[in-house]
Amino acid sequence: MLHKPRWSRQSAHTFFMLEHTACGTPSAWREVFRAPSASNKCLPRVFQDVSYDSVPMAIESAEQALQILHIEDSPADQGLTRIILRRAGMACQIHPVDTLEALQKALLDQSFDLILADYHLPGFTAVDALALVAPLDTRPPFVLLSGAIGEAAAVDIMRLGMTDFLRKEDIARLPTVIKHALEMHEAYRAREQAVAELAQSERRLAELAEHLQSSIEKERAAIAREIHDDIGGSLTSVKFDLAWITRNAPADQPLHAHAVAALEMLQHALGASQRIMMNLRPPVLDQGLVAAVQWLAESFERRTGVAVQMRTSSERIAASPEVQLVAYRCAQEALTNIGKYAEASRVEIDLSDREGFLTLEVSDNGVGMTPAQREKPRSFGLRGLHERARTVDGWLDVSSQPGNGTSIIVSVPLPDH
Repeated sequence: MLHKPRWSRQSAHTFFMLEHTACGTPSAWREVFRAPSASNKCLPRVFQDVSYDSVPMAIESAEQALQILHIEDSPADQGLTRIILRRAGMACQIHPVDTLEALQKALLDQSFDLILADYHLPGFTAVDALALVAPLDTRPPFVLLSGAIGEAAAVDIMRLGMTDFLRKEDIARLPTVIKHALEMHEAYRAREQAVAELAQSERRLAELAEHLQSSIEKERAAIAREIHDDIGGSLTSVKFDLAWITRNAPADQPLHAHAVAALEMLQHALGASQRIMMNLRPPVLDQGLVAAVQWLAESFERRTGVAVQMRTSSERIAASPEVQLVAYRCAQEALTNIGKYAEASRVEIDLSDREGFLTLEVSDNGVGMTPAQREKPRSFGLRGLHERARTVDGWLDVSSQPGNGTSIIVSVPLPDH
């Protein structure tokens, strides 16, 4: 149970004079507080009666007070710190400790708004104290108040994670230093919270993008099946009927000419449906990624007349269907962009599964892109490829210079076999 210190009328008078004298200086105050290490007989009576290890030195109400943990073994410096903060009108409650055991207990018992520490203490230093404070979830600002080290050494110590440093000779500036430390701590916490919220928002966007891509691919596969089963089957049946008419109708009859024309249009419709089906979900993917990309390259070369050279590390690449689909879509988008914008005469495709990564590179010798073109608004092609790669823990790299072509590389880690 805590006991209030018993102050005599003379002790109270001494404390009042010490707090309110206009000519008091830190050095003069410290001379008043200075006492032999073995006893406090030379201290004013008010500090002889206070147990600094058990009774917090309170200023104003505890509910609104700033909770300060003061790591200091000198009662004189503890009292001086209290007076400095009191004279500054700072509402605070100071909890002094002078051993590592007491520090550990204090940190377990409650949370603090600020930690104020001397450097050299019996059996430990402020660095040891900081090591106990560092793992805390809500780590308070840590201010070093010491006269035993120079500023150069203090800067090195602060790099370990302390918030600020003040020499004891400048203790009159302590309220300002504490205020600054609290402001810095609040700004740091606000920044950490903003970074955490931004990271959470990015995760949600990535999850949404992954869900959308998955939904799109499922819908594409469903549409491709319907085109193949329903539309393709119906068009094939009509083709057989028109072929029968052309075989059986006299060649000089208008019916024959109409049947031939209809058969040509139907053949075009069948070709279009097959092309749409292949773009939606090419069945060639079932034969493996190498075959699918090879089919893409050959189709692009036939359609555009641009020479395509393809190199692979092996005939078959073992990868999950999701990874193969991402690589295929990246190759498809890259070739589409080359056909639209690059004005290239040569395209190279490299597909490799070496060193535990699936790597697809599509490069051309076209006009290239400027940074502004890559970042122009509502340009979602490359951004879509970035998001596709992220869905399988991969990444995309785009390098391009005006007049020197463009290279798009997608890399995806492969599981160990």
